[in-house]
Amino acid sequence: MANVSSNDEDGINGINVTPLVDVTLVLLIIFMVTAKLIAGHGVPLDLPKAATAGTTQTMLTLSIDAQGKVLANGQPVVSDVALRDQTRQALRQNPELRTVIAASAAASHGSVMHVVDTVRDAGAVKIAFAADKVASNATK
Repeated sequence: MANVSSNDEDGINGINVTPLVDVTLVLLIIFMVTAKLIAGHGVPLDLPKAATAGTTQTMLTLSIDAQGKVLANGQPVVSDVALRDQTRQALRQNPELRTVIAASAAASHGSVMHVVDTVRDAGAVKIAFAADKVASNATK
């Protein structure tokens, strides 16, 4: 008969890290893909700080009153097509066009976003929102 000896001193000498590395790489890929998808849905805005709002060099100023009526550089805009055409014309004159949207506090969010979508559809990418400077003693 063969003499088989069982040696309990030969325990686990190392930890297998292959599954850990596999799971880590899969999670890294998932985070990279989802981060790209999340960043793609954002609206690129150049928002000024309300406490330090000052004059901004602009070429196209859009004003939205409480009823949702739009003014472009002080002139009334009658339709989305007219707003799109005016934005495209300003972009042809200056490709680095900066658009500032000054909306009334009583204007609906939907009307503001509609104007933003129309301007972005025309090709404008530098969009800022106007804000009045807050008095320093009013913030305390």
